[in-house]
Amino acid sequence: MRPHYFLSLPIAMLAFACSPNASEQQVKSDDASATPSKAKPVDAADTPDPSPTKSDGDAAPTSEAEKKAAEEEKLAKIQKRLKDLKVASEKETTRWTDELRAEAKTLVGTEPTTTAAMLDKILASQHRRPGNSDRDSSRHPKETLEFLGISPSMSVIEVGPGAGWYTEILAPLLAKNGSLVVNSGDPNGPETESSIYYARRTRDFLASNADLYGKVGVVIPSKPGKFELGEANSADAVLIFRGLHGAARRGEMEATLKEVSRVLKPGGTLGIIQHRGTKGADPVKSAEQGYVPQDWLTQQVQAAGFSLAESSEINANLKDTHDHPEGVWSLPPTLSVDDKDKAKYEAIGESDRMTLKFQKPA
Repeated sequence: MRPHYFLSLPIAMLAFACSPNASEQQVKSDDASATPSKAKPVDAADTPDPSPTKSDGDAAPTSEAEKKAAEEEKLAKIQKRLKDLKVASEKETTRWTDELRAEAKTLVGTEPTTTAAMLDKILASQHRRPGNSDRDSSRHPKETLEFLGISPSMSVIEVGPGAGWYTEILAPLLAKNGSLVVNSGDPNGPETESSIYYARRTRDFLASNADLYGKVGVVIPSKPGKFELGEANSADAVLIFRGLHGAARRGEMEATLKEVSRVLKPGGTLGIIQHRGTKGADPVKSAEQGYVPQDWLTQQVQAAGFSLAESSEINANLKDTHDHPEGVWSLPPTLSVDDKDKAKYEAIGESDRMTLKFQKPA
């Protein structure tokens, strides 16, 4: 199956994604909800959950003057982020030397012998953005993808690609014999919504190297706010990395899973890696902190018609107590805490995550 594109009229960024979450004012990392005012910008390797429904925690403006000032501040922040993105994208372009481009071309032209061997080549490749490989020991991409059964000949949809941390691994893995599709907003949409930043970040990422990413399909929703992933029964696997707390927070879990089921082939795999909340916790309150309880999430997915094939502790972290002052964003890579506390949270490491493999009925 060749990747496919669904283009539409200018449209806001998809209301769901998997990884840090961005509000109109600030952003958190690892697909989550709006960042408190002291939080740091989203980590470049993580996935946003662009939801313009939350603010920094400030009271909503009441007077017309306050509303106008808030709107002007919002637009100024959007423009700054777009300007910063342009600079970052241009910097990434300069990183691509002729030698690096040749290495990438060789990589995607390689006939995979085994999934493990191909992943070893990809993870060691210089095409990966600076700093991304440093997180392999926390994110375990090889072990995770092997556990989920992802192979080079599969058709895969990645929900909410964010800054492309997993995309830069999946794209070359699937380039020769499979296909990869991601969802995004419209990069030509209005610059009055913060979601435009995420759409353009995806566009710029995929445009950075045609050999690596030229075959990646992009699904843009047919109307604003609609969650769409492509053609019915088109994917062998749908992967959601650190993003379902956004759907839980907004009460969109059922709709999200329904769309996932629609695009999966019978017997297809739904792979979920998600910040794991405390057992028995209120899922909505927990989701505000970036976590959801594993038992609750499993029940939701099973209620949508999927069966749990297997779970793994590949991405578990027993040091994560799930109760940090800034939620999951207290932890690396975001470290949305006071400088004096950073060493404490660096010692904990990245979040405790569940790794779940579900299957759609055959």
